[in-house]
Amino acid sequence: MSKDLVSKPVEELAPLIKNREVSSLEVTKAVMNHAETVDETINAFISMTREQAENAARQADQEIASGNYKGMYHGIPMAVKDNLYIKDELTTMASKIHGKYIPDYTATIIDKMKDAGIVFTGKLNMHEYAWGITTNNPHWGACRNPWNTKRYPGGSSGGSGAAVASDMSVASLGTDTAGSIRIPSSTCGIVGLKPTFGRVSKYGCFPLAWSLDHIGPMTKTVKDAAGLLEIIQGFDKNDPTSINVPENKYVDKLNGDIKDLVIGVNEDYYFKDVDREVEENVRKGIKKLEELGAKVETISIPGLKHAEYAELVTSLSEASAIHHRNLVNRPDDYGDDIRLLFELGELPSAVEYLQAQQLRRQLKLDYQKAFEKVDVLVTPTLPIIQPEIGQDTVDLNGKQVDLINHTIRFMGPSNLTGLPSLSVPCGVGKENMPIGMQIIGPPLREDLILNVGYAFEKTNPLQGQKPSFAKSVQ
Repeated sequence: MSKDLVSKPVEELAPLIKNREVSSLEVTKAVMNHAETVDETINAFISMTREQAENAARQADQEIASGNYKGMYHGIPMAVKDNLYIKDELTTMASKIHGKYIPDYTATIIDKMKDAGIVFTGKLNMHEYAWGITTNNPHWGACRNPWNTKRYPGGSSGGSGAAVASDMSVASLGTDTAGSIRIPSSTCGIVGLKPTFGRVSKYGCFPLAWSLDHIGPMTKTVKDAAGLLEIIQGFDKNDPTSINVPENKYVDKLNGDIKDLVIGVNEDYYFKDVDREVEENVRKGIKKLEELGAKVETISIPGLKHAEYAELVTSLSEASAIHHRNLVNRPDDYGDDIRLLFELGELPSAVEYLQAQQLRRQLKLDYQKAFEKVDVLVTPTLPIIQPEIGQDTVDLNGKQVDLINHTIRFMGPSNLTGLPSLSVPCGVGKENMPIGMQIIGPPLREDLILNVGYAFEKTNPLQGQKPSFAKSVQ
């Protein structure tokens, strides 16, 4: 029974826990036992908090037994990315500089999750300071992809992606500055949602780039993502980027009806220089959405030609401002890869930064015009399939290209514009590596993109395929 429990998504576990067919403690122990075995190879965890988790699970069981069931995530065990603060618990940012940091307060969203009865099992590996796309960490070790342990899980939320994909965490949270939720979600074959900028509080999350950072769910199913977003959404006076808008009931709006929905496809940017297998699977996915009643229209977004430059200048400048003092005083305590990025971030001038913001504003206007014609955009999440750990180039249709640039180029536009974006699995390619499809919506329309993802998920795009490593240890 315990092996069956660890593989179930929240939407299947929730009624079992609610009806007391299984206990939160039973699920928590099963998931953590599994994690202790699997993580010897995957290295998704930085710290596990078993005693605290089991105590929280017992409390959840007592609450449910007394008739105080709090909802879908009550009693669900999950670990979170290690840049989210939990008071009096180690929070390292997967770094040497913060390797022993113990925060004296808890992130707003963690408090919301505790109020919902979620059981926290530990903190997950990530690219150092969330500034990278591989989770090949020099201080805490490389995280490995459960589908193919020779390959990257993506990043920076690689531990979150790998933990959910290998059943070491029922769900998780990631952060996304240039794709760091969607990249590992695509690469690990799970669902990843970057909400609208400001929809979810970032108070108590160590920043990478203030104007680009987002926090969002990483889950096994779309319904699980919808349920977690319901918990973590909401205005927070402690976060100056938080927006005061009505909260939403996302799960109730999942009906899979996309009849007459208009899907926008941008050929010039989002389907340029794409791995053949990726393109084939994503176009099949779009065809499936058409078969469900959606319509497809080709659209132009002129500002995309400047998106990579604007995202690079913005992220480099803001990240280097945050780390400037430590970069001056403790440069050797950074990993080589991110130290170089922080040094590069000292180079753009104020003029170049402000020019990037002007390009950013124009890009937002271009998307706004596009959404006057279409309901959502559908794109590949990534144009490439992640290579083996240690490589900094990747094969793109027989040509070796830079890994970082080709990993983030379909990601950055949604961070620049703050648009909600969802990655859902849409197939499996070479070397047994998953492929993701990205659904981008207008501001605050998480309900819309979740429903499109839900409709697509019902077509069973992975055909029951699971990570080979996870299957071998169960």
